Amino acid sequence: MTKNISIFASGSGTNAENIILYFRKNKNVLIKRIYCNKPEAFVLKRAEKYNIPSTVFNKKDFYESGKILENLLNDHTRLIVLAGFLWFIPHNILLNFPDRILNIHPALLPKYGGKGMYGHYVHEAVIRSGDKESGITIHYVNEKYDEGEILFQARCRVPENNDPESLASRIHELEYLHYPRIIEQILLKQ
Repeated sequence: MTKNISIFASGSGTNAENIILYFRKNKNVLIKRIYCNKPEAFVLKRAEKYNIPSTVFNKKDFYESGKILENLLNDHTRLIVLAGFLWFIPHNILLNFPDRILNIHPALLPKYGGKGMYGHYVHEAVIRSGDKESGITIHYVNEKYDEGEILFQARCRVPENNDPESLASRIHELEYLHYPRIIEQILLKQ
């Protein structure tokens, strides 16, 4: 039986595309749909390139109407994957997908997590603190930002005099290498 993945993204979609490519020839996994809260986000072009349906939604659709949950259920979504999606997941979706929503965070949680800690803000905070290492954390999503059960972490060095852009590049390499593989491992357990 095919296991359907729904990807939520808000930006350029490099992680989403990497996941799409990873599962492209896997007959047991289907990227069913890309959900996006920004109509101008480049991730929508990436979805179109690979003939993956996309749904653009606003806050009312997401938090009030139940429309997104209905779509997820109608699509027989097995796993929700957040790939650069910054909105808090509403309670009705959390209830219907317990331990079936994954997120990737560009730091070693519990450090540098929480509301407003994403992208360059995280890398700037890591450099400012003088930490010698950073990395990624893949975790389940729960009712609090970046506090779900940690499933996997990978580390990288933070050289002296590093800047947020070069640290981001190191972090992206870890994301592209590990996120699809961990998604696959989670799907195998379900």
